[in-house]
Amino acid sequence: MAKTSPRSTRGATSPPQATAKARQQAGRIYKTLMKLYPRAHCALHHKNPFQLLASTILSAQCTDERVNMVAPALFKKYPNAATMAKARLGDLEKMVYSTGFYKNKSKSLKGAAQAISSHHGGKVPQNMKQLLQLPGVARKTANVVLGNAFGINEGVVVDTHVGRLSRRLGLTNHQDPKKVEPDLMELFKRETWAMLSHLLIFHGRQVCHARKPLCDQCQLNGQCPKIDVSIK
Repeated sequence: MAKTSPRSTRGATSPPQATAKARQQAGRIYKTLMKLYPRAHCALHHKNPFQLLASTILSAQCTDERVNMVAPALFKKYPNAATMAKARLGDLEKMVYSTGFYKNKSKSLKGAAQAISSHHGGKVPQNMKQLLQLPGVARKTANVVLGNAFGINEGVVVDTHVGRLSRRLGLTNHQDPKKVEPDLMELFKRETWAMLSHLLIFHGRQVCHARKPLCDQCQLNGQCPKIDVSIK
């Protein structure tokens, strides 16, 4: 069972109070998606919290597929925070080069590993405040780690798929992920927050594509207002 902690939207604006009708609609959407994708999961391959943290840092402006190609060799050489903390930046840069922004990502990986080793006994912290203090970690990354490594529903991961589907489904009218997240937190039950992101991502990749959504094949067709969707 997923853990909970006092609701925090640090880094996100306060949402308006959702109506009972809106919450009921959100619940129906969630149930439909759960039936479609009962095995929805985090696409980043990992064996422990540190690997997930590192992979999530690498995933910025990069596909999960590319990160999963780079990760095995990276974690074979640096299996934990202690070993990565001692890595040479040049070596890290070579290993993560293909993920893009490799210089900044290498600094973030090494910096986060050093902080974890020095201040957290080599273990990834399990709360939002401490995670946000790590180099290279913003709220989205922290949500990924908390929800998937520790089962803690602190917030909702809002990537491009989640943002797009949330607007099309009428769950938010915001573009900024920091404003989309609290809207979703207000509509959906806390225990669903981590899974909600996976469900929307799966649906976005398989059906609700950015340019040509397959509305005629979508199980949410009757529940979706298709906001900003042009169907010919």
